[in-house]
Amino acid sequence: MWEKDINVNEVKEIRLKTTAYLGAGAINKFNDIAQELKAKGLDKIVILTGKGAYKKTGAWDVVEPALKANDIEYVLFDKITPNPEHKDVDDAVALAKTIGANCVIGIGGGSPIDAAKSTAILLSYPEKTCADLYEFEFTPDKAAPVIAINLTHGTGTEVDRFAVVSIPEKEYKPAIAYDCIYPMYAIDDPALMVSLPEFQTMSVSVDAVNHVFEACTSVVANPLSILLAKEVVRLVHEYLPKALKDPKDVEARYYLVYASMIAGSSFDNGLLHFTHALEHPLSAIKTDFTHGYGLGILLPAVVRHTFESRRATIEEVFAPIFGDEKDIDANKAAELIKEWLRSVGLTNTLKDEGFSEDHLDKLTELAFTTPSLDGLLGCAPVEATREVVRAIYAESL
Repeated sequence: MWEKDINVNEVKEIRLKTTAYLGAGAINKFNDIAQELKAKGLDKIVILTGKGAYKKTGAWDVVEPALKANDIEYVLFDKITPNPEHKDVDDAVALAKTIGANCVIGIGGGSPIDAAKSTAILLSYPEKTCADLYEFEFTPDKAAPVIAINLTHGTGTEVDRFAVVSIPEKEYKPAIAYDCIYPMYAIDDPALMVSLPEFQTMSVSVDAVNHVFEACTSVVANPLSILLAKEVVRLVHEYLPKALKDPKDVEARYYLVYASMIAGSSFDNGLLHFTHALEHPLSAIKTDFTHGYGLGILLPAVVRHTFESRRATIEEVFAPIFGDEKDIDANKAAELIKEWLRSVGLTNTLKDEGFSEDHLDKLTELAFTTPSLDGLLGCAPVEATREVVRAIYAESL
């Protein structure tokens, strides 16, 4: 039982902060949110999103009329890309300042919502830049309110205090975590997600599984992070194949976005370690690399290196994937994870994605020198030496 991996004499912090609306049609709750924002004087809003999903999904059909009905002024920044960059956030902040924005809405997956959180901080620190924020030149304790309208089922950022933005010229992809960027409200509407392509459906779901694997095995894991991890793996194992078979299966999307949401709360509590610390350098070097896919490539090797340190927890959390296998050791656990990943379409290695042994030293260096990633490595259940990090990369080739 996982209880064996918990030290009852350690005091654990348990977090649940954001009010989230979950269910098909949840986007319509934005009408109530808009009324509340207006009543609170939050009537000048900057909206961050990507180029088209906010319209294609139907989210904008509700958001725009609600803003207009409540006489809320807004500006739209629709240039956020996957792995958003600091300069884009600075541009969004500059646009927001043209109307004196006092609230931020992110519409999309993790990238627009993380960029929205970053913008919210910088509106409260107008003399700072996004690079200042992600190179930890200051520690914010205030931000404009954030509303997160989620369009994917992977990141969990709509209910947590984390955000990630890249600084490509330094090949940095740091993460921040501050209480002031918990969204005020989150909308998780599975009906907005039925148009997610197959590759993205798989990648974002693998992201959620990585979140809980790390959150339930870190040195700060608590009973809630482990409980949520068990449910996330069960739900993704059950419903991801259904969503891949029928993208318009709203029930499957519902349980996948619920899994993603509680995975966000799981790692908000248990934090992250190896797979995220090692994936960030991958997508910092190759900025078009899909985050969730990279996590999946790394996961089997990370499981191999951490299995014995958290055997009871890993066996219980991954029981749906391990099935009836007996006498599982580290190598068998890694192979079973790899087989499951292949079954949902994640078949490539780092070498397939253009990485080679020539990258190993640079990737290892970035894992230890990128701002914030040392904090993740410090949460690993085994000592995160350079030798271990390099070995995980090498085994993932």
